[in-house]
Amino acid sequence: MSFQTEAPEQLQQQLFYQGRKFTFDVNRLRLPNGAEGSWECIRHPGGALAVPMTPEGKLVLVRQYRFAVQGRLLEFPAGTVEVGEDPAQTIEREIQEEIGYRASQWRNLGQFPLAPGYSDEYIYAFLAQGLEKLATPPEQDEDEDIEVVLMSPLEFEETVRTQPMVVDAKSVTSYFLAHPWLV
Repeated sequence: MSFQTEAPEQLQQQLFYQGRKFTFDVNRLRLPNGAEGSWECIRHPGGALAVPMTPEGKLVLVRQYRFAVQGRLLEFPAGTVEVGEDPAQTIEREIQEEIGYRASQWRNLGQFPLAPGYSDEYIYAFLAQGLEKLATPPEQDEDEDIEVVLMSPLEFEETVRTQPMVVDAKSVTSYFLAHPWLV
């Protein structure tokens, strides 16, 4: 089954806000089925995520503070795709900044919508292998509060099963996409 786009007809733009990383709009639309109404949407350039695996078979994750949920989540390293940037470039930069590794082997796992009920953001997922620890990792962004965590695939699966609120959804989805290649 393939995905095909069906754009709604925009009847009126009601609200528009330009933020630092995304925009927010409210529009009066006519959907493909003829229904009319006002809908809110977060417009986001997309994110790139890596499922990094060490030569020893450990997954490299981050425990990161997220203000929106007022707590720390276990996640695979990820970052916002900058304007004009290829998602592969984004994630190569992000794994160096967030976990202090460089990967020599990359596999594109595909892309998926993150929260299609209110956002157009897609996550571009990659498997990163052949990891090499950087002698001097780049500085993290000022607002990042990150702890690097190593886990076996079984430990990760057990955490997802027993503590689902601790792991974010993009990481669970990306792990599932990478699973056939995890050794």
